[in-house]
Amino acid sequence: MQQRTGSYRESFSKNTFYRFLNNAKANWMRFTSLLSKKVADAIEPLTNEDRVNAFVVDDSLFERTSCKKTELGSRVFNHTTMRYRKGFRLMTLGWTDGNTFLPVNSCLLASSRERNLIGPKLQFDGRSLASKRRMLAQSKGTDVMIELLKNAQSVGHHADYVLFDTWFSSPAQLVAVKELGLDSIAMIKKSSRIFYEYEGEMLSLNKIYGISKKRRGRSKYLLSVNVMIGKNDQKIPARIVCVRNKKKKKDWIAFICTNPDLSEEEIIRIYGKRWQIEVFFKTCKSYLNLVGECHSLSYDALTAHVAIVFTRYLMMAYEQRSNEYNRTLGEIFFFLSDELADITFGESFQIILNAMLDSIYAVFRPTEEQMDVFIEIFVGRLPEYLRNSLVKCAMAA
Repeated sequence: MQQRTGSYRESFSKNTFYRFLNNAKANWMRFTSLLSKKVADAIEPLTNEDRVNAFVVDDSLFERTSCKKTELGSRVFNHTTMRYRKGFRLMTLGWTDGNTFLPVNSCLLASSRERNLIGPKLQFDGRSLASKRRMLAQSKGTDVMIELLKNAQSVGHHADYVLFDTWFSSPAQLVAVKELGLDSIAMIKKSSRIFYEYEGEMLSLNKIYGISKKRRGRSKYLLSVNVMIGKNDQKIPARIVCVRNKKKKKDWIAFICTNPDLSEEEIIRIYGKRWQIEVFFKTCKSYLNLVGECHSLSYDALTAHVAIVFTRYLMMAYEQRSNEYNRTLGEIFFFLSDELADITFGESFQIILNAMLDSIYAVFRPTEEQMDVFIEIFVGRLPEYLRNSLVKCAMAA
């Protein structure tokens, strides 16, 4: 930016900066983990000890216009458009206290299949950091997720739960996260090939839902059952909670929590915090030049660029928290000011509702008049307590 505005006065050239980005020996994953830990240490004491903090894991498309010369550039499947695109999958681990989201670390995932690999694949000494970074890039997403969690724990990061969506919520993955000393809350697939031990039998989720008695009336959820997941001596207890899918009246959505003592309302409320990582991806792509700024062909440089963008976001997140939170001003303000509110059940419901409306816009592309009629009919059929929650959230916004 200094070069563009003619105010560049530094003693080094831009080639020095490019060499810095291409340095294969810089451990950018550990850098972002340590930096986010420092910011989290400054934020966490400002809230009550009972506040639930969570890790959030998700991936997003890191698109490139051309990958023929980009190292490890691949054809990756975009779950939003249901098409293959050129680039990488940006697997990201974040931390949230329900108000502030902090990126912890990440990995640019390339395809492990040779037929989907477009760019060159360079060879490095297997003992080097560069080689390990590239091996991780071509690993399974579920294995990378566990590696990101281990890296965060190694620098002292901690959280009460790990939140993720259906792409990572297999029983094996839930057990692997539990072995790290962390509980999970995730949305689960209605797959006929995934089984849970319920009342001594191995049943699919659809079968469990079909044979169980549902809650009626104004209940916030349809069904709650305790199950066992895993195989042989690795089985762990979990709770499955089913809620009504507001998009389809006769459909339902299921969540699983590996802490069976947690209430159903808390499971739904805490899972609502996962939406913050979607806002984070949108901010990084739209305002922090995550995708369009770096045109380097080196995988090391792309990794460094992602770490720099994460650093920008961490600085903004800390500044925003400091500006809007009086407790950051000193000890007197700490004791006299109320802490920032955690996400409520009503807000969680509103987040899920907004995601549903966005999906309707993307698939059916209705007019504004049609959407107004749909929303009016939809809200009119909701139970009174849900209508009241939406009104409160709208007034607060």
